[in-house]
Order: sequence, then C-alpha cells, then structure tokens
Amino acid sequence: MTFQAPPASLGGHSLLVFLVAVATLLLVAQLLARLAERIHLPAIVGELATGVILGPSLLAHVAPGVTAWIFPRTPEQMHLLDAVGQIGILLLVGLTGTHLDVAMVRRRKATAARISLGGLLLPLALGLGVGYLLSGWLSGDVVDDRLVFAGFMGVALCVTAIPVIAKTLSDMRLLHRDVGQLTLAAGTIDDAVGWFLLSVVSMAATAGLSAGNIAKAIVYLLGFVILAVLVGRPLVRRVMRLADRSEAPGSSIVAAVVVVLVGAVITQALGMEPIFGAFVAGILVGLPKAANQAKLAALRTVVLSVLAPLFLATAGLRMDLTALVDPKVALGAVVVLFVAIVGKFAGVYAGARLSRLSRWEGLAIGAGMNSRGVVEVVVALTGLRLGVLSTATFTIVVLVAVVTSVMAPPVLRFSCARITQNEDERLRKIDHDTWSGVSVAREASSSAGEKP
Repeated sequence: MTFQAPPASLGGHSLLVFLVAVATLLLVAQLLARLAERIHLPAIVGELATGVILGPSLLAHVAPGVTAWIFPRTPEQMHLLDAVGQIGILLLVGLTGTHLDVAMVRRRKATAARISLGGLLLPLALGLGVGYLLSGWLSGDVVDDRLVFAGFMGVALCVTAIPVIAKTLSDMRLLHRDVGQLTLAAGTIDDAVGWFLLSVVSMAATAGLSAGNIAKAIVYLLGFVILAVLVGRPLVRRVMRLADRSEAPGSSIVAAVVVVLVGAVITQALGMEPIFGAFVAGILVGLPKAANQAKLAALRTVVLSVLAPLFLATAGLRMDLTALVDPKVALGAVVVLFVAIVGKFAGVYAGARLSRLSRWEGLAIGAGMNSRGVVEVVVALTGLRLGVLSTATFTIVVLVAVVTSVMAPPVLRFSCARITQNEDERLRKIDHDTWSGVSVAREASSSAGEKP
C-alpha cells in the first residue's frame, strides 16, 4: 500500500517573516489608531495609514532593506497576509450586517432607495465621462478600448465601501443613529449594483460584453438574494438557536463565523464578490429570534481590534503614492478626486433632500457614502490585474479611496452633532451596547452630561 506524501509545511523562515509582519502591522496600526483618536479622528484613519507608511509609499524609500525583509514582495508571503486580511474583512462586514435594523430599513425603504440611486447614478455618469475623456491621456497603451477603461473608472467612482463605513460608524458610535442605518442600507444597494457593474466590465475586458453574460450576472445576484430570504433566513435562525443552547459563547461565535463565511463562499462561487455574501449572511444572523447578540461580544472585540486593522493595514502595502510626482498623474488625480467627491456628495444629498431629510442628515449620509476605502482598492486591483488600468491610474484610484475615507469622519462628527437623537435611536443604542458587552448603566452615567 502506498501513501500519498503530505504537502510541505510552511518553512521556518517564511513563518518567521509572516509573524514579524503581522506583529509589526498590528503594533503600528494600534499606535497610529491611538494617535488618530488623540487628534479627534476615528481609529480607522490611523489603521488605513499603517500600510501606506510601512509600504512602498514611504518606508521602502527610507529603509528599503527593512521593508524588503519584513514585507518581501514574494507572492507567497503576500498571500499569507492577504488570507488573514480577507478573513478579517469578511467577518467585519458580517458583523456590520448584524447591526442593520431591518425593520427601520423596511419602513424607510423608499428613502434608502432614493439615496442609493442618487449616490450611484451621478458619480457613475461622471466617472464614465471623465474616464472616456482622459483615457488616452492616463491609460497610455495599457488598454485600447476607451469604453472599457471608462467603465472601470465609472465603477470606481460610484462604489461605496461598506467595510470602511462600518468601521468608521463603529469607531464613532454612530451605528445606532438613523443616519448610520440609512448609510448602511443605501451603501448596501450601491455596493450590490457596484459589484454587478464590476462583473460586467470585467467580462467586457476578458470575454467580451454580451447580453448572455449580463443576464447571467443578474440572475445570479437575484437568485442569491431570493435564496437568502426563502431558505437562508429560517435555516440560519435554527442554526443560531441551536448554538445558543450552550451556556458558553463559543458555540454561538463559531456558528456566526461559519454562517458569514458560507455566505461569502456562495457569492464567490457565483462570480460575485464574497463581501456581498458575508454582509447578507450577517443580516440573517442579526434578525430577531436568531442569534443571542450578547454572546457575540467577544467576536466583535477580536474582529474590530485585531482582524479588521490587519486588513486595513495590509491593503495599504500595495499602494505606491510616489507615482504622483509625475505632474500629469498629479493633475489627473486632482480631476478624478474632485469629480469623485462632488458626484457622490451631490447625488446622495439630492436623494436625502428629496426624501425630506434635513440638510445635516443629507450631509452626514453623504460623508459616509463618500468613503470608498478598500472596496475601491479591490476595483483598482481588478483593473490592474486585467490590464485595464495602468500604474498611474491605479495610483489615482487608490488615492481617491484613501482621501475619501479620511475626510468622512470629521464631516460625520460635524453634521451628527447637529442632529437630535430620537427615542428609536436611544433604544437601538441600548441594544447595541448590550450586544457589545457594554454596561448600559455605566455608559449612561459616563454620558449623563452629553447632549443627545
């Protein structure tokens, strides 16, 4: 009898480099997060800056030997960090889904739809126009089809980064506010359409654009949502209730993680982004009579404090902002950044005002949905991998992702301070604090002097 030899284990040096890289990213992310909080910015700003500082944008020029040893540019080492980061972002998105107040979204679905359409159509149209006009200037000889290049730019400018929004709202304790819930709901619609458009543009760049490919993508998207509602909802509810029979929280945590990852697996297998599946699965976990949310407090702590910062820091390692020294690239970056910010803000604000929200609510939701973050990085990496985006245009898209993510928190803080908290928000805050293991009594006493 012959036995198949086991696969080779991770080598000693590769493991050493991986552990050093993870420890370095976590340490620097924690330090920069605390520094960001000291200057009245959410922790996510420092976590996003970690990879930029430690990567080719800065440290690689100041101390190339150190960077080459801690973060070697070999695929094997980068894939190890990517794997940990992907788990972190999927769990972050899944936990965000558990905080979505489905009843409130159902009551205000028309408002969420108008905000979503405004924040999607205007920046998409502007992105298509800018991409088409600047394709010959910025893309060079990378891609011959101006429409495909314009399509990627349109998608990049219309997306909304649910992971970054989730982390920002969590850091700023705004998940319980109506503007936070509407931002998540409208952002979810935008991202669902954005992933669909990215699939279409990717098909056009590889297999060609056809009615059959578009129809298949639509069928897969609608089929997954219908499957989640009809089959996933009762199944997840039963799974979580069985897990909650154990007094220890371990079974509930494992069940929630598996549900989120299964949702990601399904959408990935269908050719969509796993982030979308993880978010929908998280919504199912957070539905009434599903999970005991208090038992998931430990999972939230690990994800928000360890796994999510690792992903945000790892994303920055692929950025090289030194490309902006080229005047043509810098000018193109200014134009694209201006169009991205104005298009998203104007579209979302118009949708909010048409829904009779106040100007401060429109400004707050516009700031949240303007944050592109890691989702735009994913779009940029896809375009770079398919040969549609050049290094210059990739850098420009990444710059938009970073700038919009950094500018969101101060605008959110400014506008939310002028929105009166209602009773529903207060009750929702109590629920969220309970889920997170926060003592409601202690929280109330510590904030007794704060304005609502």
